[in-house]
Amino acid sequence: MAETEEVDFIRMLETHRARMFARMMSNLPKGPRCAVCRAPFEGFGGKMMGAVGFTPSRKNPNLCSRCFEMAPMGGQEMEVGILFADIRGFTSMAEGQKPDQVAGLLNRFYAEAVDVLCQHAIVDKLVGDEVMALYLPGIFDGNPASNMVADARDFLEAAGYGDAEPWVEVGVGLDFGTAFVGNVGAGDVKDFTAIGDVVNTASRLQSAAAPGEIVISTRVAERAEEAVSDALPRELSLKGKSVPEQTMVLSTDRRSNE
Repeated sequence: MAETEEVDFIRMLETHRARMFARMMSNLPKGPRCAVCRAPFEGFGGKMMGAVGFTPSRKNPNLCSRCFEMAPMGGQEMEVGILFADIRGFTSMAEGQKPDQVAGLLNRFYAEAVDVLCQHAIVDKLVGDEVMALYLPGIFDGNPASNMVADARDFLEAAGYGDAEPWVEVGVGLDFGTAFVGNVGAGDVKDFTAIGDVVNTASRLQSAAAPGEIVISTRVAERAEEAVSDALPRELSLKGKSVPEQTMVLSTDRRSNE
């Protein structure tokens, strides 16, 4: 990635987050607003800013597309939290259902993911039976690692865990580390995403999670502290990794005993 493109991307976000710009946006009626630049989405202010691209992002309706999808190509290496959630047994389940039934289940799964994860994250991908979310420090309030754990718990609760029977079986993996974060692609076909080993590791952790489990890397656990006080240690051999991964695991069984 060319250095000038990375500078353009960073400068765009910093410009949007500049105090004077955010203050000007805050004076425009009315909320809800982009969490980064404070551009309003409704009322007169929303119409005015929407005309120049400050509309809710498809990655998170609490952010604007100008700050993410419409930002220049490029990005930077930064610390980021990665969450993967996956429907367990999806292939065999889909085999015995009609296509419209499968679509209905996926739409409900996606809707719950967006409702829960968009409190603190950017939903990177909704692909097949899987969801990927990015937790960027400084975008939303609170500790990103603690937010990841809390959102993962809430997502399992939304899937029905804690009730008599979940309506869908879900496993979750969490990791935190350095990744390239920004817009990648070519021309108008680009996507705001994260690339790096932390993404691959989070995906592997999710694959190792049993239904109703949240498998957490030590990097997340160290940052989340009290949020994982009820987790149990587990050593895992992950595909593509040369050494075992030390993890902490939260399960719905342990949560039900809290």
